[in-house]
Amino acid sequence: MTIRKLVVLFFLIFSSCSKTNLNKPNILLIVSDDQGYYDVSYYGTKDIKTPNIDKICENGIRFDNFYANSPVCSPTRASLMTGLYPDFAGVPGVIRTFSNNNWGYLSQKAKLLPDQLNKLNYNTALIGKWHLGLKSPNTPNERGFKFFKGWLGDMMDDYWKHLRHGINYMRLNDQIIKPIGHATDLFTNWAIEYIKSNRDSETPFFLYLAYNAPHFPVQPPKSNLDIVKNREIGIDSIRANLVAFIEHMDDGIGKVIQELKDSGKYDNTVIIFTSDNGGHLPSKANNGPLRDGKQSVYEGGLKVPTVISWKDKLNKKGISNMMLSTMDLYPTILEIAGSKKDYKIDGISFYSELINPKNNHKNNRTIYFTRREGGSRYGGQSIYALRKGDWKLLQNSPYDSYELYNLLNDPLEKNNLINNEVEKYKELNSLLMKHIQIGGKVPWQDYK
Repeated sequence: MTIRKLVVLFFLIFSSCSKTNLNKPNILLIVSDDQGYYDVSYYGTKDIKTPNIDKICENGIRFDNFYANSPVCSPTRASLMTGLYPDFAGVPGVIRTFSNNNWGYLSQKAKLLPDQLNKLNYNTALIGKWHLGLKSPNTPNERGFKFFKGWLGDMMDDYWKHLRHGINYMRLNDQIIKPIGHATDLFTNWAIEYIKSNRDSETPFFLYLAYNAPHFPVQPPKSNLDIVKNREIGIDSIRANLVAFIEHMDDGIGKVIQELKDSGKYDNTVIIFTSDNGGHLPSKANNGPLRDGKQSVYEGGLKVPTVISWKDKLNKKGISNMMLSTMDLYPTILEIAGSKKDYKIDGISFYSELINPKNNHKNNRTIYFTRREGGSRYGGQSIYALRKGDWKLLQNSPYDSYELYNLLNDPLEKNNLINNEVEKYKELNSLLMKHIQIGGKVPWQDYK
């Protein structure tokens, strides 16, 4: 082959790749930490203003039946990154600094979302909270992210000091950094910088922006707190702090989206917003009428606010009642990115629901939930729940009996039918036992 033909062939291949990239959307995935189901103003909650999250809702689809895969942080994030149930991904509980209180180890066999997106020629970045490993081989860069700037650990003991147990988990890729400022502002600014750095690139990006807020300690800037107190006369002081904390994060989300517009990326960017579990009741989170909150497998611990927009691709102000969970974002994002692969995972793609939301689903699917925990309340054991269609079986403490609810007739889980619906209990319990057996095959501690 002559040099001229080689040059022409290279040009054709490059042109084809460039056109393919131009057709692929950027993906901005925003995950908040412990945000209550009703702690958004698009549900009409009167004491909170989240205009930027609301705009995502107004410009896209609201998912009213969206579940986190666990009532606590790490397991849900494992499902998000792997498309697997938490216990199948090796993370049935929270990953923590000290081994005697650590309940997860991210499976080395799991194929993470950023790795799959890298194969689809995406730039991949994590800004903010990781919480799936504090050391090699489970750091963000080792598990697929080309760029990481944020927090390796779980909660911060202080949003200005950025320490946990006196340890600094702030990183720029694998380097320890000591940034100055409120963590929410840092993550917002770093996300803006990342979008700016991709302004002239034809390669699409996947940006996972994971805030620590509004996880306790609830520490809003004084300016946001003053706004809330002056606007909501007589508001409970604990609630005021949480509202201000969420509104501060919402301000940041607005700035990030504005940068998408300023960089010319907004029109071709899918924006996803969700939370990792239900709201924390001692912080006065608002889970609406749902029972309980974070840490429990009642509805208030599992249902999370979720909205998705994609300019000119999705129906504005769409509403879906399709029963979905965090792990379903994995295959959905990959289908959005152009993948045709049939992944061997537990999540299902709801891409078709994005394009044409129906809001009349029968929701006969079965979804499982788990949390393994230590301390005197759990003793290293797990709690479980499953929902199949309208029915939900749960055990909210390893020492309590199972409970059975019909969510169609009893969405607030007030009427335990365990003694009335014996056959239904047997059916669901049999399914749950099989799930527990499969999960038991996956190690959740690092024994090296």
